[in-house]
Amino acid sequence: MKTPRRVAVLVLAACALALPFFLWDFRTYQLAFAATNAIAILGLNLIAGQAGLISLGHGAFYGLGAYTLAVLMRHLSVSAYAAILAAGLVGLVTGYVFGRVVARLVGFYLALTTFALALALPQMLKSSYVSPWTGGAQGLYLDRPGAPLRLPVTPDHWWYFVTLGILALLLWMTHNLIAGRIGRAIRAMRDDPIAALVMGIDVTRYTALTFGVGAAYAAIAGALAALLLDFIAPESFTYWLSILFLVGSVFGGMTSVWGVVAGGLFLQFWPDIAGMVSRDLVYPVFGALLMLSMRFMPNGVAGTVSVWRWLATWATRARL
Repeated sequence: MKTPRRVAVLVLAACALALPFFLWDFRTYQLAFAATNAIAILGLNLIAGQAGLISLGHGAFYGLGAYTLAVLMRHLSVSAYAAILAAGLVGLVTGYVFGRVVARLVGFYLALTTFALALALPQMLKSSYVSPWTGGAQGLYLDRPGAPLRLPVTPDHWWYFVTLGILALLLWMTHNLIAGRIGRAIRAMRDDPIAALVMGIDVTRYTALTFGVGAAYAAIAGALAALLLDFIAPESFTYWLSILFLVGSVFGGMTSVWGVVAGGLFLQFWPDIAGMVSRDLVYPVFGALLMLSMRFMPNGVAGTVSVWRWLATWATRARL
């Protein structure tokens, strides 16, 4: 990473850390939720953007992470921090196994299979076989822990910092993953699976690995969201959630790592933006915003910023 980019990242990180002290708690809470959205979108970008695997079931892995944390905290008295880690591991294993199963499916067949996963999860959570653990249709309440060591911050501030730290760590890990040998293999698989096979790339293995890592990110995001909400229910994880994650991915830029931040902010604040236009037409305004963004930002926010940066660099060199 070049020095100007490092400086820009450090400045943005400092602003993000200082921001809660200039906002009231509810806005800080919303920003924490935007960060969880960004984590989930990051996993979807890895699956759909980098590997080219159409997934309409990302919300199922998100819900799996939320319920993993809830069950561990409510029934086994596991700490919230250990439960977040456990949720990520459960998502990793589940996603890897699912990736192995669907490795030979492509296009609409893969999309429908993942969509079936999103449809099945809410009904599975309400099943009488698991309802003693999941709470069935009534859901589960959680006790979100406050800041440790009597730190002088509110619970909303503390979990904003925790979520922001996890997002930063996963962004760094994903950047390194994409820049390395695994990332090149995943992109080769996306561009031409047959050519990738001829080159010796194990497409089945990398498909499973991609689904595993993407599902782990979604599960971590779901666990964090469950803590922020203090309550989860099966109806919170319908197929609509998977569609929203896909919208956020497209808005931020499906092939971008850093664009997920814009996608997460968009998912969190679009009701507020649409409400400023018309409280009675929130969803039509949302659709109009989405259509306008696709018309003028076909590669998402990250793609548009990259074009502007290239034009600025070209103009500077032209003057010289």
